[in-house]
Amino acid sequence: MDKRSLAQMAQRFRDAEQRAEILRQELAVAIRQADTDGVAQKDICEATGYTRQQVRRIVLAGGGEDAGAGAPG
Repeated sequence: MDKRSLAQMAQRFRDAEQRAEILRQELAVAIRQADTDGVAQKDICEATGYTRQQVRRIVLAGGGEDAGAGAPG
């Protein structure tokens, strides 16, 4: 592994982190929309792998920081 290859790998990782953050935010919007549309919290949890508490936090966060939206569990 040379310096150039390592730098390219690090850049790919940073790009993936940025894409993951965008998707996390999009998922939070989708969860809020599902809640607004009357999808049962149980079904949201099953579809996302998030806990009921994480789903509640995301829904209550509204337009603010998406607490708990990072990883299921």
